[in-house]
Amino acid sequence: MRVLMVAPGTRGDVAPMAGLGSRLQALGYEVAIAANPPYAGLVLQSGCEFRPLPGDLAELIRHPRPGAKESPTDLLTFWRKLGEYMDKAANGTLAAVEAGADVIMANSVSPYAYDIAEAFGIPVLGAHLQPTEPSTAYPPVLMGLGRSLGAAGNKIIGERAAAGPAPYDAPSARMRKALGLKRQSRAAAERRRRNALATILYGISPTVLPRPADWHPGLVMAGYWWPATGQRWRPSANLVDFLADGPRPVFVGFGSSADMDPDFILEATRRAGVRAVVQGVDEVLGDDAIGVGNVPHEWLFPRVAAVVHHAGAGTTAAALRSGVATVGVPVYTDQPLWASRVADLGAGPAPIPYKKLTPERLGGAIDRAVLTPSYTAEATQLAKRIATEDGTVAVLKALRHLPSKYQAQPT
Repeated sequence: MRVLMVAPGTRGDVAPMAGLGSRLQALGYEVAIAANPPYAGLVLQSGCEFRPLPGDLAELIRHPRPGAKESPTDLLTFWRKLGEYMDKAANGTLAAVEAGADVIMANSVSPYAYDIAEAFGIPVLGAHLQPTEPSTAYPPVLMGLGRSLGAAGNKIIGERAAAGPAPYDAPSARMRKALGLKRQSRAAAERRRRNALATILYGISPTVLPRPADWHPGLVMAGYWWPATGQRWRPSANLVDFLADGPRPVFVGFGSSADMDPDFILEATRRAGVRAVVQGVDEVLGDDAIGVGNVPHEWLFPRVAAVVHHAGAGTTAAALRSGVATVGVPVYTDQPLWASRVADLGAGPAPIPYKKLTPERLGGAIDRAVLTPSYTAEATQLAKRIATEDGTVAVLKALRHLPSKYQAQPT
């Protein structure tokens, strides 16, 4: 069976799919992943075929430094460019499907994959890393909320947010017209799939976010999909020496979410009196800090005292898997939810919204994370529970339950 994973977005959107794809490949499936060109190496190293989606979302979504304000013109430009990005992603998805697929697995920002699949007569499974379904159990992630609005508020506002305008609406409409399909809005299509109990697999640990009671039977909390292990990756001698040359440092990294000044970070870590590993800074930072690029989280996180990050789904999962305390600094969309879940589970202090971040606040949170034994203890227990989950099982079940005409023999 040829599985095409459609994964527009940043590294955090692609890495879990590449890991899942690697596991499916080992079980005899042919897996291709459609993603932006910067992640071609990540996909190929996982053993999957790479199919390009034009653009680079990471260049578009990076937020300015804390305290900087965006003008209305900046916001309008952002939304225009985001729409252009989605339009290119829709075109790339069409080309990827034309290259061959028996089933599509589409992430939460690629609804146009359903339109393309309809035209080609092939099935689609949702493959989401965020809880996109409106529910009483959590606030709507599209609105970037970390606190609950109450059961009724969560559900009602979540439904309204899901039905509201989105940057992929126009690409979906254009794609339907180009493929000769009946006119249908993206929101209407999602309601139709919801009423049909269509399958969406969520790469989320039920330990971290228990499956909500109001989800319909087609919504599956599969468990985390871990990035593929980089067998050829080796840490630099400088990093190995730094880790061995003193107390465990604190990791600080904001992925693709924010433009952080290293001096800002170092002021915070020095206030807390800790050594630091700072991601995204390719330079010497002094005796008490080192800059690193993309170091595998599964290797680095067990070697640090705590992690400070933007609370993206993948980084949050990696921190919890490693059993270390977390300081969440959420920037947008689902990040406030994950940062709040970590705090609610007792694995770290209360999150600091990115817009309110200061060296003083960050230093204080790092200090609490390192010096509060219960955070590490809770994180360790969570790691043990997460280790018993296998996010691949539910995916295999869904693939095997597709109509028989799609069940080509694995190679």
